[in-house]
Amino acid sequence: MTYALWIVQGLLALLFLFTGGIKLVLPLEVLTEQAPLLPGLFVRFLGVAEVLGAIGLILPGLLGIRAGLTPLAACGLVIIMTGATVLTLAGVVPGGVALALIPLVVGLLSAFVAYGRWRLAPHRIRRK
Repeated sequence: MTYALWIVQGLLALLFLFTGGIKLVLPLEVLTEQAPLLPGLFVRFLGVAEVLGAIGLILPGLLGIRAGLTPLAACGLVIIMTGATVLTLAGVVPGGVALALIPLVVGLLSAFVAYGRWRLAPHRIRRK
């Protein structure tokens, strides 16, 4: 189970680093083209939250410091993906029902990491 969680955490971290980084680098006009009802600064905030969530998925377990932050980071990413799914289904973000499956699956994978690191296979803290 630990190996499966690490694989999912790594893939999610790469995904959220990429999407969050894009939201931080692109100009605000480009960010609001696709979803004009979302304010540009809110999209920037989501980018920061995604990057921090990606870091929170990997670093605590890797460094063995504050391992309880990993399930919290995953829970935060579940909240972001729930919002993305709802906005896609509501039509605020174009794409329809088929495109809403992507944030739904990513949110479910984040929930798997949150539950797995909280209950099934918590990080082992190395004692010196």
